[in-house]
Amino acid sequence: MWLWAWGTAKALCQSDRRPKAGGTPPADESNVRRPSSNREYAVQASDRRNIVLIGMPGAGKSTVGVILAKHTSRAFVDTDVLIQTSERRSLQKILDENGHIALREIEERILLSLDLRDHVIATGGSAAYSGKAMTHLKKNGIVVFLQVPFAEILERVRDFATRGIARAPEQSFADLFEERYVLYRKYADLTIACEGLDQEQVSQTIRRRLGPDA
Repeated sequence: MWLWAWGTAKALCQSDRRPKAGGTPPADESNVRRPSSNREYAVQASDRRNIVLIGMPGAGKSTVGVILAKHTSRAFVDTDVLIQTSERRSLQKILDENGHIALREIEERILLSLDLRDHVIATGGSAAYSGKAMTHLKKNGIVVFLQVPFAEILERVRDFATRGIARAPEQSFADLFEERYVLYRKYADLTIACEGLDQEQVSQTIRRRLGPDA
């Protein structure tokens, strides 16, 4: 009895797909391509390159990064946060306990571990000390240097001694600025003069300069 009922139901379903007299045959959907899942769209969207922000502490990399990610529909990553969550310590505590060279080595390891597409990446101020890390970031990214004059950096950075800046204990902030400036210019694909601009304006300038890549 159950077999008869199943066969009857199957026949009725099949009969519904037969064209009625004078009607239009059902469309052949065998060649219609449907996405297997939402992941297919995610893969297509992730083909864009990363935008990698470099610059001094106080240049606004994290704030500009969040704004830029929003306006370009990218995800955002702050590598200083990645370092702190990985080590379960603040940057300053790493410096106090292990020194500036150890912090730079940890930073290099974190940067080399990144395998990202379609992100805005705000790096720490000392990222440019690692040639290997910068080469890795440039493979899938456009490196943007946020250039802020030294006097303006001094106005923004008031916690120089406790901010977790990877520098030798005897090195002045002025010497650090000069040392890093050379590295930032070396690795930058694009330099943005940020003097007199707020973070929203900096983001707009980056998008305009990048054009289709943004």
